[in-house]
Amino acid sequence: MNDYQSGLRHNLEIISVFDDDNKMGDLVPKYKGMDLLDARKAIVEDLKEIGALVKEEEYIHNVGKCERCKNTIEPKVSEQWFVAMKDLAKKAADSVRNGEVRFVPKKYEKQYFNWLDNIQDWCISRQLWWGHRIPAYYCDECGHINVAKTAPEKCEKCGSTHLHQDEDTLDTWFSSALWPFSTLGWPNTETEDYKTFYPTNVLVTGFDIITFWVSRMMSQGLELTGKAPFKDVLIHGMVRDSQGRKMSKTLGNGIDPTQIIDEYGADALRFAVISGTTMGNDIRYMPEKLEQASNFANKIWNAAKFIINSLADEQKVRDFCYEVYEKNKSYNSNMLRIEDKWILNKFDKLVADVTRNIENYDLGVALDKIYNFIWNEFCDWYIEMVKPRIYSDNEEEKVAVSDILNHVFGSSLKLLHPFMPFVTSEIYSKLICFGTEDLIVAKWPKVRDEFVFEKEEEAVEKIKELIVGIRNVRNTKNIHPSKKSELIIITPKYAKEILEAEEILLKLGFADKIEVYENKEALLNNEENKEKLDNSMSIILSDIEVYIPLKGLIDIEEERNRLKAEVTRLEGEVARGEKMLSNPGFVNKAPEAKVNEEKEKLAKYKEMLESAKERLEKLK
Repeated sequence: MNDYQSGLRHNLEIISVFDDDNKMGDLVPKYKGMDLLDARKAIVEDLKEIGALVKEEEYIHNVGKCERCKNTIEPKVSEQWFVAMKDLAKKAADSVRNGEVRFVPKKYEKQYFNWLDNIQDWCISRQLWWGHRIPAYYCDECGHINVAKTAPEKCEKCGSTHLHQDEDTLDTWFSSALWPFSTLGWPNTETEDYKTFYPTNVLVTGFDIITFWVSRMMSQGLELTGKAPFKDVLIHGMVRDSQGRKMSKTLGNGIDPTQIIDEYGADALRFAVISGTTMGNDIRYMPEKLEQASNFANKIWNAAKFIINSLADEQKVRDFCYEVYEKNKSYNSNMLRIEDKWILNKFDKLVADVTRNIENYDLGVALDKIYNFIWNEFCDWYIEMVKPRIYSDNEEEKVAVSDILNHVFGSSLKLLHPFMPFVTSEIYSKLICFGTEDLIVAKWPKVRDEFVFEKEEEAVEKIKELIVGIRNVRNTKNIHPSKKSELIIITPKYAKEILEAEEILLKLGFADKIEVYENKEALLNNEENKEKLDNSMSIILSDIEVYIPLKGLIDIEEERNRLKAEVTRLEGEVARGEKMLSNPGFVNKAPEAKVNEEKEKLAKYKEMLESAKERLEKLK
């Protein structure tokens, strides 16, 4: 036995004077059977008595405590099994450094490298009663250690059949490190599962086990299979309570997911955890998000009921789609209204954005975009826009809009499905589906080049802005929706589009008549129109002016006050723009595009200001 082994055995003997129950052994007969803590006090007293105690002093230090019983943890040297990690760690680190495996977010590579570059040999044996047993078998005759995949029949050294297996188990993380390939049939690498699923694409895990799990899966995978077990390591944050504290039994701030699911549903819980989050950052569990998610589920459920109940005859819709997709390969533009082109263009942009976000693991951003599109653009705007067509007696119009509703809503459910799988699957099964009835295996939506309607989208966005302006003006004057008004619109840019969307403006703008002029001169040729303009509320937007005759709607004095406030606001915008553009530091240093943008804004504000002043003067 060399000096190192001799010293190790000696230390083991000294420190092992107490047994596993913390009772003193017979190394010193006087203390035999005493509890360890009682023996310490007795030893100190005996040292005092014989004059061998140098001194006593109090000092602060860290003492390990059991998290369950809170008792002090007593260190005890014992023989354990270790894995030499230097070469394994280098392979695992190099695999990330050379780009074979990447961390998302990248900042977590530092934690990974810091662990592997300073690695120590890994103690893999544990004194537990569950887990994989250490595959070591001790000979009772000669003491030889036999290591084998299966229990040997006899000792490989002396031939004795009296063997017993090591009682220790493997470290949990050692067993977990084998998971990516051991579950697929390894070491048989010819299984279909292994060939299909190893290596996998993405590992999703928390930052707190990068050293425990990720690094060990990497080292084991590379050593035993020659391949890294995954391509991307996606790191998510910890779910914390609303105050940012880690959830724990001690604080009592944890949540029972089953209770949340019983009250709100699994989809709502998934939504609440993902919405508004970014990968790598901690997630605050906000109960109010559950209400938001539950309301959203109700929103799409109600939208689905409306769409399903409003759809034209299913066979007619299918025949229509056959005509459109199979024969023409694209929509006949005569079949699409301006609002149809707007929603199709918006949806294709959503598909492109969400696909890119998911590929980049920006899941919170992707979910929020889907939420905003379905709730705001589709439900609050598009459905309201097309209701007159749905309820019309024109069967061709009804079939065409039914197809758009079914297509956009069904495809939106495909985007939402990874985040809210249950409610989307149930709704999708009730829609008119093309190709498959099971949402989970439906094809992911693609951007279609034939649905590029940028001009129409711009026009409808302007019409939406116009409708919001009309509603705001009416709300400030407390004008009841039942009081319909005339809308006089002056626009050199959007006249054609507004006439095409006349039905929408009549319904959503609370109007009973619309007149559209490309310039104010054409309007003022009529004396009756001059009088209307002099007694109207006005909404001044970029490229559009809207006048709402006051007769029977509001008090003239209130409108004067509103216009005064508008003049003040516009004067402020003009002053801000002139100050910015008169500043050499801005003009000379800012990008040319930014300077031109500010010049265009200033010109528009000046135009809007003059128009508002003119309106105010006429009301006087």
